[in-house]
Amino acid sequence: MRLSLIAALALGLATPAHADWEATLAAARGQTVYWNAWGGDQRTNDFITWVGAQTALLYGVKVQQVKLTDTAEAVTRVISEKAAGQATGGSVDLIWINGPNFLSMKSQGLLHGPFVADLPNSRYLDLAPAAAASVDFTVPVEGMESPWRLARFVFTYDSARLPEPPRSMAALAEWAAAHPGRFTHPAVSNFMGATFLKQALIELAPDAGVLQAPVTDAAFEAATAPLWEWYDGLRPNLWQGGATYPESQSIQQQMLNDGAVDISLSFDPASAAAAIEQGLLPETARVFTPALGSIGNISFVAIPFNAANREGAMVVANFLLAPATQAHQQNITVLGSFSVLDPARLGPDEAAAFAALPTSPALPTLADLGLTLLEPHASWMVRLTEAWAERYTR
Repeated sequence: MRLSLIAALALGLATPAHADWEATLAAARGQTVYWNAWGGDQRTNDFITWVGAQTALLYGVKVQQVKLTDTAEAVTRVISEKAAGQATGGSVDLIWINGPNFLSMKSQGLLHGPFVADLPNSRYLDLAPAAAASVDFTVPVEGMESPWRLARFVFTYDSARLPEPPRSMAALAEWAAAHPGRFTHPAVSNFMGATFLKQALIELAPDAGVLQAPVTDAAFEAATAPLWEWYDGLRPNLWQGGATYPESQSIQQQMLNDGAVDISLSFDPASAAAAIEQGLLPETARVFTPALGSIGNISFVAIPFNAANREGAMVVANFLLAPATQAHQQNITVLGSFSVLDPARLGPDEAAAFAALPTSPALPTLADLGLTLLEPHASWMVRLTEAWAERYTR
């Protein structure tokens, strides 16, 4: 059987870099990896399907996506299995995980590892202690989860209807007051709605530096007071007066396409370009970030402590780090997510694969995106969403 170019490259890049990797490959053959991942984005779902097809072809490892509406579903399952004494044969092999859920699993001893340094393709990562691939919402990763895609918070808008978008939270509130009903955000129970709140908090907090430490009562009260004042002014001017919110990013994007609102939100800078390619947004759709910068992070995959198909999960995590896989993923016609790899560690042929990727007027450069703002400590998101729900859903 003739392998595709990408498959062949990925196979070559997975040449064992550690003495025991051949044993891992042998043990993984025939396994089916149950990858628990948020299922709310069709492009991501399609990419995971592609990954499974490639790993089945190359390594005899199948991938079955378990589509989640909330990552906490998978975390709760692992917690329940541990409580029942199920130390092996767990139902979750791989989780797309970040922030509070990673902190929760790590602190409860629910993760396998450290394993990242055992992946041959980890040689393409910058794993210095302060590097983005080594920290998750200020929590040290310590090899307990492996990166697979970059994320940046962006606003999407139709430049034909909104030539000059508001590039600060204060400007957004002023614009919404002048154009009532033309802006909204996903429900705060959804990670995109929570990210919108965090973005506003970083910009409005008197001292954003406190957000990098675990939340305290005093710090929370001081940091969020300007946020609640701002949101109290914004909410009456939201779509449907803030009485209801779209359930997800994809629904809000459809609202933008339908002309119901003028701005949408995304954690994928390439989402507008990809949506235009798919006919889901007008050709005039563009993205912008606040002048201050926007929240950015790396998406990770982790392996639970009792995963039934641990070796297969490691093979999948390693495949996700292959330069050929990362280049395929970054293609705006596929997924469009920026690579997690360190460009300085790529060879000429590997770098050329990224340079040859298609572009679009709606695809920003890293320079266009501006400053990357650090995610607050995971404890802030939990406290922030709870406080928002108490204030605005009673």
